[in-house]
Amino acid sequence: MLLTLLGFFGFTFFVIFYTIYKLRKDNFKTGKEYFLAGKSLTGPIIAGSMILTNISTEHLIGMNGSSYKNGIIVIAWEVTSAIALVIAAIFFLPRFIRMGLTTIPEFLEKRFDGITRSVVALLLMLSFVVTLLPIVLYTGAINIESVFNFSELFNITKSEGLLYTVLAIGVIGSLYAIFGGLKAVAYSDTLNGIGLMLGGLLIPAIALYQIGKGNVFDGLSTVYDFAPDKFDIIGAPDSVLPFSVLFTGLMINQIYFWGMNQSIIQRAFGAKNLVEAQKGLIYTGVLKLFVPLIIVLPGLIAFYYFKDAYYETPDLIYPMLVKKVLPAYLYGFFAAVILGAVLSTFNSVLNSASTVFCYDIYKKLINKSVSDEKLVYYGKMVSIILAIVAIAVAPLVAYAPDGLYFLLQELNGIFFIPISSVILAGIFVKQVNAKGAKAGLFFGFAFYILATFILEVNIHFVHLWGIEFVLNFIIMLAVSKMYPSKDYEDTIEQDTSDKSWRWVNVSGIVLIALTILIYILLS
Repeated sequence: MLLTLLGFFGFTFFVIFYTIYKLRKDNFKTGKEYFLAGKSLTGPIIAGSMILTNISTEHLIGMNGSSYKNGIIVIAWEVTSAIALVIAAIFFLPRFIRMGLTTIPEFLEKRFDGITRSVVALLLMLSFVVTLLPIVLYTGAINIESVFNFSELFNITKSEGLLYTVLAIGVIGSLYAIFGGLKAVAYSDTLNGIGLMLGGLLIPAIALYQIGKGNVFDGLSTVYDFAPDKFDIIGAPDSVLPFSVLFTGLMINQIYFWGMNQSIIQRAFGAKNLVEAQKGLIYTGVLKLFVPLIIVLPGLIAFYYFKDAYYETPDLIYPMLVKKVLPAYLYGFFAAVILGAVLSTFNSVLNSASTVFCYDIYKKLINKSVSDEKLVYYGKMVSIILAIVAIAVAPLVAYAPDGLYFLLQELNGIFFIPISSVILAGIFVKQVNAKGAKAGLFFGFAFYILATFILEVNIHFVHLWGIEFVLNFIIMLAVSKMYPSKDYEDTIEQDTSDKSWRWVNVSGIVLIALTILIYILLS
């Protein structure tokens, strides 16, 4: 236990002191410094922060649990992200950066009107609190509790142990976001990202080394021969993730997440310039092709070890695999890596939620003349309130039949598809006006809840995303034609002096080709 504690606190405090050192000369009194890191982030920092904001325990636990139960088909959530990042880097980011955006809803006001901006801002705040933050906290608590066994150590129940762990993670994560803003989040993410890659790769490497009796490739061959069907990347029509979803709703979700999601794209908004922002997205795409080694392969290895004994509780698999293969002296370091992954997503979402509230709700609707210093203060207060709500909701998250990751994605559809359809219409379809945009938002929101949770339509939820996306566009175009307004002219002011990265197109083509190659090799 002593080595575990030393490893845990050693790495955790190293990240904290490094972040404090990097921020020692910074002034967080202005909105630009606090919410956009003073426009100082470089490509590698952006990529490190993006990848760790994305990869947290809902991936380590949820994705590995899903691959254990459903096979490698769940890799689609990861590798298709590279294509979405290329699209965002080439088509969306130049427009957003040159417009000088702080938030995504800000674009909607410039394109449509203030009401559309406010509605989307409220939906984003709701999505952060209802879906992402509680699941991140809960899955983080499962992992930390599994390493330290707080329930046994302090002679309390398992549920009490999870509750106290949720509370501790929530408090620590809040401190990063509240006192250091985006820059603290980004720098701590970079170190934690390195730790996650090293720690995450240790698990499958050690397991395959043991299975292969000293040879990792023999171990992988043994795992494959044990259940070759698990390694078929083409999902059957009745599987948890059919191959056909790649051509309906999955790519829409990916494009939204990597090109329009405030908690992700805010890192790019904090870039020194457009070149560094585009580099950050492309570097992230490269990393996403390797991430399945950490959040998919361990689940397949777990099936070799545990067979189908835990099909009803797949989210227990990853912590069990860690305990089985990881030497005791590395528990502390790995627990610190897990904590870093949780903190990264938690504090990133808090920071983005407070940014959306301050710029799209408070400054827009409540006090248009608020000072920068006051805005930062209110951002901190909102972070505290959201953290408290998330901590309260987290213990209510129960195990989902297909795993927590699929629960998260299913809930995300409530918000992501309506918002993405309106943003894409704003960028590419000049015929859609403000009335059409609002109709699309409300229709999409109501349609998905009705079809998924009330009528329980027997269609895969990712296919429903695609159907909803098409219907949203029909509704937006129809309402815009019924209630016409002045034809839209693209007069949004842009800083055209901010030039694109000259290698963005070439690197994007290479990334897309690699993604397709992965599907060819594993099909």
